[in-house]
Amino acid sequence: MKIITSALIILTLCINVVSANEVPQLHYKDIVEKNVGNVIYLDFWASWCTPCRRSFPWMNELQKKYGNKNFKVISINVDSERELAEEFLANTPAKFSVLYDPDGALASEMKLKGMPSSFIINADGVVVSAHVGFTDKKKSIYEQEIKQLIQGN
Repeated sequence: MKIITSALIILTLCINVVSANEVPQLHYKDIVEKNVGNVIYLDFWASWCTPCRRSFPWMNELQKKYGNKNFKVISINVDSERELAEEFLANTPAKFSVLYDPDGALASEMKLKGMPSSFIINADGVVVSAHVGFTDKKKSIYEQEIKQLIQGN
């Protein structure tokens, strides 16, 4: 009887370890449903991408500037190893939501064409623009699109 009890305890522990390491797949629909009524700047990034890393201070500013106006920055990290993203974030904290897509399910769903890629989504959950890259010129274009959507709410 002790052997059976011990085996059951070990089996239960193994199941919990597997569950703790599983990362649920991200899907566009889930992100939109959790943020209904908000304009979203959805950003895909990787720790190795220099323009991605340069966008973080700007995204922090956006969240601070428009966060109280039904606006959210949500970033999706696509590194296959979460530790790489966490290492970057330790030095450059994000003041917005950071989600992980290590298997690239959401990146595939969104049909990324390069890094960084971003999508501006209206309050109804519809993608109104998609962008690749990040430069000073582009960030003013992105912010103008965001402002127009926020003012339209």
